[in-house]
Amino acid sequence: MKRMSKVKEQILSLLWEAENPVPLKEVSEKTELKFRSANMHLLGLVKSGHVSKSKKGYYRITGSGREAIGLPKIDKEFAEKVLSKTSAERAFQFYRGIDRPTGILSDSLVDLCEKIKALDIEPIEFHLSRGDFENWISSLGDNELARRLRVIQDKKLTGQTLKDRIHETIKSRCEELLKK
Repeated sequence: MKRMSKVKEQILSLLWEAENPVPLKEVSEKTELKFRSANMHLLGLVKSGHVSKSKKGYYRITGSGREAIGLPKIDKEFAEKVLSKTSAERAFQFYRGIDRPTGILSDSLVDLCEKIKALDIEPIEFHLSRGDFENWISSLGDNELARRLRVIQDKKLTGQTLKDRIHETIKSRCEELLKK
């Protein structure tokens, strides 16, 4: 199998991080490629099935594109594994800080999503800053969602904006997995 160029991998990563289809102009700007060069790379990625063109000038990564950048294929078995309940010992335990437990536990990804929506921001900021959500979600087998949370962490969001973004990201992933 032919190795994909770094530029194409960069474009696929950009499209993967985006929550909505991305216009050609934005791809060009964020990758620092000339407009024409970005267009040619995108056309190649569309032709290879790694990217789809959703409307004139807007692009989205496909399942094949996700696999090309090292993300797992999502099938029914994978979805069931990630969405299943954990044992009490493996449940996520929320803390406000070191040695400051909230007494709240989550035993599944769907439950984590619901608890995040209901909690105040302090435990959410605490766990995100330490990578706790990422680690627990990775232990469930969903490295893609863990990676998405790392992207959110890197954006240095705080307060309600952070809480909303984390909740929406986990909720969206749960909905995607429940469709399988």
